[in-house]
Amino acid sequence: MSGGAAPLGRGAGAGRRPGHGVGVGAAGRGRDVVAAAGPDASPEGGPLPHGGPLPDGGPLPDAAQTRAAAVAVLDRNWVGTHTVPATGLYPHQWSWDSAFIALGLRHHRPLRAQTELEHLLAAQWADGRVPQIVYTGPPDGYSPGAAFWRSADVPGTPPVPTAGFVQPPVHALAVWRVHQADPALSARRGFLERAYPRLLAWHEYLRGRRDRGGRGLAAVVHPWETGMDNSPLWDAALARVPATPAGRVPRPDLAHAHAAERPTDKDYGRYFWLAERYRDHGCDDRDPGYPFLMEDPGVNALWAWSEEALAEMADALGAEPGPHRRRAAELTASLAGLFHPGLGLYTARDVRTGELVPRATVAGLVPLVLPAAPHGEEVLAAALGPRFLGSGARLVPSYDATAADLDADRYWRGPGWFNTTWLLVQALLRRGQRATADALAGQMRRLALAHGFPEYCQPWTGAPHGTRSFSWTAALVLDLVAAGLPSGG
Repeated sequence: MSGGAAPLGRGAGAGRRPGHGVGVGAAGRGRDVVAAAGPDASPEGGPLPHGGPLPDGGPLPDAAQTRAAAVAVLDRNWVGTHTVPATGLYPHQWSWDSAFIALGLRHHRPLRAQTELEHLLAAQWADGRVPQIVYTGPPDGYSPGAAFWRSADVPGTPPVPTAGFVQPPVHALAVWRVHQADPALSARRGFLERAYPRLLAWHEYLRGRRDRGGRGLAAVVHPWETGMDNSPLWDAALARVPATPAGRVPRPDLAHAHAAERPTDKDYGRYFWLAERYRDHGCDDRDPGYPFLMEDPGVNALWAWSEEALAEMADALGAEPGPHRRRAAELTASLAGLFHPGLGLYTARDVRTGELVPRATVAGLVPLVLPAAPHGEEVLAAALGPRFLGSGARLVPSYDATAADLDADRYWRGPGWFNTTWLLVQALLRRGQRATADALAGQMRRLALAHGFPEYCQPWTGAPHGTRSFSWTAALVLDLVAAGLPSGG
């Protein structure tokens, strides 16, 4: 996402290839180092660390000050039933934003965190999908809006207007952690009991309607569904999509962020063409000629992690957790088909061609949240190698730091995002890499507080981009503070 503040210029170092010595992976070799070889060789010629003490990046902001500032953002963006991602460009409720926001809200206002998720799940379609956007703000506040989707014309849709697309299924994880934050409140309100069947239906939608490749993985039908809109992962598939939609393509985002930070007009033409095609086929997922079907590693890893959360919920409710654990294991094993040996990480598969996309992006690191993910050590090496943190980045770059077409300022083509960096912190913790997780968490806290909780940053200089007072940035930093990350902070 982007937008929601005054127009922004490009930051220091805009568009540059990264330097070294700035961030998490730039120096320091810890006692628990495991040397990398070949593609993980350091830009300086030596091995890169695979864990252990890493540079802390300077003094850590006071925890109480950080918490107060994050809470102020979340309170300001609360609209009574949910939290907008940011005032201005994002006046509605977004699906995976609300999941990340709830993860922070649970430490501040547990009831509000439950309400956030309940409001989203109440907009679920009869087929089980949880929509990308629930339109609750001004009708002309975002493009494409409710008038574009005309969701009321589709059988089985909720009374509130929504988008037809979905976003990554991180919701069960959020529901479970929100429940854990105040089990007594959850029990009094029946929060878990009411959320569980809706989450079951959501996951069944993915299993039954989105396994378009027959490999047990969900396929996305639009870049927006991944949350990583203009990632280089989609370039080849989008090249066969016309950039000539039937309708006008408004660009209200450019009133809130510099054009150099946003997807291009041609990108938006293709996005709208796909959205029109999907809408005009009743959002039914069965269009045989639909040109964009991708198996994304981030989406499917988060689905597997959420299946683990559903197992915990089932156990707490006296239901059978076994099916969820088996499904999580099956999804995790199926990710092996998205591993790219040449890159040493996961990538997307184009369902139409059957080919893996040879691009290294942050989506290929997300499966590290699953301790049993195939090729885990290789992917961890890639995360800490020169493509990502070993480049000296302060946040995890969204795209390969060694790629010739890296753009360190343009949305998902290089910048570091707080939600994906938080996911890597969680992955490092689950893999026993506490020192590296601490270093990365510290950078998140420093950059968030220094720049007013920006949407994303240039990963090497830390220059802020997009909107400020961004809700998931505040929420996830609040979650780090509550977890005592970094250690001693």
